[in-house]
Amino acid sequence: MKFALIFLISSLGGVLSGEHFHSFMAGFGIAAVAVGTGYWLAFRCSTRYPQLALLMLLMGMMAKMGVTIAGVMWGLEANVINSPIVFSLSYLFFSIVVTYLYSKLREFQMARAVSAKGEDSLKAKTA
Repeated sequence: MKFALIFLISSLGGVLSGEHFHSFMAGFGIAAVAVGTGYWLAFRCSTRYPQLALLMLLMGMMAKMGVTIAGVMWGLEANVINSPIVFSLSYLFFSIVVTYLYSKLREFQMARAVSAKGEDSLKAKTA
């Protein structure tokens, strides 16, 4: 249901910004790449070392900011962003949506890893 609602709102936003569709898609693309880069960097380390985890979170934040700044500069230079309001609203919305989707993906991967680890220990006990 949540995914259907996200798809519906995304489609509605795309239709309503039809005249400024390039700005809408630039906001989507830059948000997806920025959040993906920050997420990838932030969750690369083990939780055994809290200082390393904090460093990776800070690096993820800086990478997100760098990708956002570079993307906005590119969009303005290439005249892709012709409506700053549509761009900023789509960037905000898709930044939240992509963060939610990456969190759900991480939750799914962690649950899958735990279940696989449980099956391995069960096989070891029975062997």
